[in-house]
Amino acid sequence: MRILSGVQPSGAPHLGNFLGAMKRHVAYQTHSESFIFIANFHALTSVRDGEKLRQLTHELAVDYLAIGLDPKKTTFFRQSDIKEHLELMWILSCIAPMGLMERCHAWKDAKAKGKKEATIGLFTYPVLMAADILLYKPDKVPVGKDQKQHVEVARDLAEKFNQTFGEVFKLPEPDIDENVKTVIGIDGEKMSKSYNNTIPLFGDDAALKKAVMSIVTDSTPLEKPKDPEKCNVFKLYRYFATPQEIANLRDKYIAGGFGYGDAKKTLLQKLHEVLDPYRQKKVELEKKFDYVEEVLKDGANRARSIAQKTLEEVREKVGI
Repeated sequence: MRILSGVQPSGAPHLGNFLGAMKRHVAYQTHSESFIFIANFHALTSVRDGEKLRQLTHELAVDYLAIGLDPKKTTFFRQSDIKEHLELMWILSCIAPMGLMERCHAWKDAKAKGKKEATIGLFTYPVLMAADILLYKPDKVPVGKDQKQHVEVARDLAEKFNQTFGEVFKLPEPDIDENVKTVIGIDGEKMSKSYNNTIPLFGDDAALKKAVMSIVTDSTPLEKPKDPEKCNVFKLYRYFATPQEIANLRDKYIAGGFGYGDAKKTLLQKLHEVLDPYRQKKVELEKKFDYVEEVLKDGANRARSIAQKTLEEVREKVGI
C-alpha cells in the first residue's frame, strides 16, 4: 500500500500536529510505501518572507527526523524540489469546474472570516493539493477531518481526467484516524495556533510546564470524586499513556482526594517521558544542516522519478 501526505511549514509543531499527523506519518513507514513532503508551495498563501519560509521548511524537516522518520524507509522531500507538481496543477486547472472550487471550505472560510487574503493561490489551493496527491498514485492519504474535502476534490479531478483523456490516475482514499481527529487544547477546544491554546511538541521545560499547568479544569474540590471523562487533563493523558496507566489514573479521579494539580503533574511527567528523547534528537540534528539537506535532496530524487513517469503519461494523454 502506498500512502502520501504533505505538511505545511507553518511554525513550531504542537501536540495536535504530532498526534493528528506527524506520529501517524512515522508509523506508516513500518508497513507501507510512504511519501511525506513539506508543502512549501502551499505555505506561500500565508508566508510572505523568503528567509522565514526557508527556515520553517528546514525546521520542519528536523522535527520529522527527530521524532523517528527514517529517510531510508520514507520518501521525504520538499514540494518545491519537484516542479512536476506545478505542471500537473495547471493541467488539472484546465478541467477543474469553478463551482467545485467555490464550494471548498477553505476558500469559503477565507472570504467569510477574512483571516487570509482571498488570493488566486488560496482559491486554487485544492487543485495544487490534487496534483500533489495524484502524481504519486497513492492508495491512501492520511489527513485530518478538515482536509477530507480536498482529497475528495482530488478524486473528482482524477475521475474527470480519466473520463476525458483516458485512464491515468488512481482514486485515493482519505485516511482519517477517528481517535485523533480533534485533539483538544488547554482550553478544551481544538488545539490550534489560531486559538493560542497549544502545548508545544519541542518546547523547553518552562514552556511545557506553563502550558500543562494552564489546562482549564472545573472547580471540583480536591477531596471530591471527579469524572475523568469530562477532564481536559485526563483526555490529553490518554493519548500518551498505556491502558494500565490510564486505568490507574481513572481510579484516582473516581476515588477522590486527588486534585487537578496532581493530574497535571502526572500528565507533565508522562509528556517528558515521551517527548524528551525527541527533544534531545532535535538538538543533535540542529547541528547537522548539511545532513538534513542531503536527506531532502535524496528524497526528491526518488520522488521525481515517479512524478516524471506520471507526468509523461499525462502529457501523452492530453497531447503535449
